[in-house]
Amino acid sequence: MYTPAAFAATDLALLDALVGADPFVTLVTVGADGAPFASHLPVLYRRDGDRVRLEGHWARPNPQARHAGPALAIVHGPHAYVSPGWYPDKEPAARVPTWNYAVAHLAGPLQVFEDEASLADLVARTSDRFEAAAGQSWRFEPGREAHRRQLRGIVGFRLEPTRIQLKAKLGQNHPVANQRAVADALARQDAPGSQAVAALIRQQPERGPAG
Repeated sequence: MYTPAAFAATDLALLDALVGADPFVTLVTVGADGAPFASHLPVLYRRDGDRVRLEGHWARPNPQARHAGPALAIVHGPHAYVSPGWYPDKEPAARVPTWNYAVAHLAGPLQVFEDEASLADLVARTSDRFEAAAGQSWRFEPGREAHRRQLRGIVGFRLEPTRIQLKAKLGQNHPVANQRAVADALARQDAPGSQAVAALIRQQPERGPAG
């Protein structure tokens, strides 16, 4: 991922926030023929210090379920259009439109598993996580044959990334006055993504470009 120094982030708290807000990732692998393949999947996320783990599952017919090797998980953060009309210095600096966003790339080897005990544990934890968020109470019941039978239709994976890239393009290459003005303008937009980007801008230390 192209990441200019001004937009490179190193605090994994940003990754926590991005996955916490949107745990639906794009998982990319490359097949034996050299062609990339992508799946869009919900994941469970865990971090212990610098160690990160993503867990999820595919439908068994998904070709990616037969891939055990290098993979890239893309965590999609909020994004928003930025109008040059919002910059206080728009005329003297001849400002142009841009897009502000935050995103994470997690690269590492995929570990694939198919045993019933591991799949049952994964499905149970996944349902607990997302049912609670939806205000519902469905649970995987390992004692029910009908529930266990459903496990035959999935394949699980774990991804423990060996490389994590965090990019937060939030106007750090602009004067502080521009950053504040953009945050204020985005906060007034109706789109949740715009408001989320405004919040991220306001969380950044107020530093303009060097020079």
